[in-house]
Amino acid sequence: MPYDQTLDVECFKEIKEFGETRVSIGVFCYNGGEKKMQITRENLDNNGGWRFTKLGRMTQKEVKEIVPIMMRAVEKM
Repeated sequence: MPYDQTLDVECFKEIKEFGETRVSIGVFCYNGGEKKMQITRENLDNNGGWRFTKLGRMTQKEVKEIVPIMMRAVEKM
């Protein structure tokens, strides 16, 4: 069964920007299933738009600012 965006319900989402990169923390529920947390990174491209990239490693500053957001997201799960 292919992914259907209309079945993906966003329960929580917060974005933290760090200059030319940003990290999004979200809680989603697909087709009435279990709520799950999703963490993604986007970087600014040459045209000023955001482009998805692998989250990979995080700096200490990023982690310190992301963990409290993750804890708020857990409360929505």
